[in-house]
Amino acid sequence: MRLTFVAALAPTLALAGPLADAAKKAEEQAAAGDTVGAHNTIRDAYGAFAATLPFSIGKAIFVAAPPQGYGMYATRPDSSFTAGEALISYVEPVGLTWRAVDGGLLESHFTVDLELLDPKGTRLAEQKAFGSFDFKGSVRNQEVFAKLTLNLTSPPAGDYVLRYRFRDSASGAVAISEQPFKIVP
Repeated sequence: MRLTFVAALAPTLALAGPLADAAKKAEEQAAAGDTVGAHNTIRDAYGAFAATLPFSIGKAIFVAAPPQGYGMYATRPDSSFTAGEALISYVEPVGLTWRAVDGGLLESHFTVDLELLDPKGTRLAEQKAFGSFDFKGSVRNQEVFAKLTLNLTSPPAGDYVLRYRFRDSASGAVAISEQPFKIVP
């Protein structure tokens, strides 16, 4: 029975990798009183891990007001809007490419194209380079978001889909978010 138990754990032990190693190191640092070192170890390991992920959208939601920062938003209770009301989207891209720039900093950049669709997918409007976002820093920051505001002046009442096409400038990778919504009288 003991051999079965050890054999069952072997695959788990073989799967340990950089994140598990960093977590162990961070726990040791925290236990030794090095809070900042533990935080930095986890942050850096997560940044390195995130760099291996495919570019995608982690969250795309309508918010009740402009977000104040990463994760600092109030979710809109529904996706019904009146004509002339701003559609504010909070979107979190995942797997951004960071590249070294002058001065030892890291940089990430993405652009956003907009498409307005009907429920069948017919394109009603489009705007290339609707948004452009630049980030520079000394770490691969993962707390990155885009605030996108669409003002429709006089759309007819009905159902629509707001499609944002995110393009990671460094890698060329594309990720799409779609947010169905309704214009009500």
